[in-house]
Amino acid sequence: MRDAEFFRNWMAAAVAAVEREADRLTELDSPIGDADHGSNLLRGFTAVRAALDAQDPAAPGTVLQLAGRTLISTVGGASGPLYGMLLRRTGKELGEAPEVSDDALREALDRGVGAVAQLGGAAPGDKTMLDALLPGVAALAVSYRAAADAAENGALATVPMRARKGRASYLGERSIGHQDPGATSSALLLGALADVAERAEGAR
Repeated sequence: MRDAEFFRNWMAAAVAAVEREADRLTELDSPIGDADHGSNLLRGFTAVRAALDAQDPAAPGTVLQLAGRTLISTVGGASGPLYGMLLRRTGKELGEAPEVSDDALREALDRGVGAVAQLGGAAPGDKTMLDALLPGVAALAVSYRAAADAAENGALATVPMRARKGRASYLGERSIGHQDPGATSSALLLGALADVAERAEGAR
């Protein structure tokens, strides 16, 4: 079972991953976006860390709902609402339970990803964050590391795709050959989850 501390640790690991990779995310965003994905996420996840430190929510679901609300209020562009929706909906599905199972988290994340798809109007193959999130969350049925690997592979698979949603879609054929920054940051999020899960298992 996973408690609020596990979810706070996940968000802390996500902050660290974004801090480490912010420049690369912005570099990926430069040819096909507004060259601000890394800086936007860095601002948002830094605010998430501050919000969690200030409020210290006591349930897994409330940790994620607070993180989602914070991202929506602090991150510009499309990534704030989309990441905010992912975490808020996942947190809402988990509710107020003080501990949740891995199966409950997988099901909640699946609904969160579905909400992202509905909000963004995207589908697999559109060269968006869904191309990492969908295979990643599906692979949670195997393990957390399998989910991280599937998400990373999904992000890499966006390179030959033509963007059909978002800012990159305006470039048409010129979007081909570039890795999608949203899929890349989504893989970071699931990678952070896998790292925290493995540390938790090692501590037992």
